[in-house]
Amino acid sequence: MDSGSQSLRSFGRNDDLSIPRNADGPVFREPWEAEAFALALSLHDRGLFSWMEWAAALGEEIKKAQAAGDPDTGETYYHHWLNTLERIVAAKGLADPAKLARTRDAWERACARTPHGKPIELGPGDFYD
Repeated sequence: MDSGSQSLRSFGRNDDLSIPRNADGPVFREPWEAEAFALALSLHDRGLFSWMEWAAALGEEIKKAQAAGDPDTGETYYHHWLNTLERIVAAKGLADPAKLARTRDAWERACARTPHGKPIELGPGDFYD
């Protein structure tokens, strides 16, 4: 078994992270949620952060969202997960916060113009300065 599989199987057993799950493990509503989850596992496996550090950062992100009116129904959980990933990689100097925001905005523009069921294509025109 590779270390990624081991991390996925053990994730959540000995920590305080509360993620949507069923008897089979983590539940994802959209493919990007699974990708964000896998990215966090990969970055942890590479030593970028400890699970204690992750849990603290994710907890802060969720509290911030709740203070701003997030109803905490579980539907926005992976939005908090993604925001936490962005914060951590920026804080660790792996990504520039301005470039992260620019890329996120470009994806939002590309998503908004793409008909449902069609692949999203990100192009140079999606990036504004």
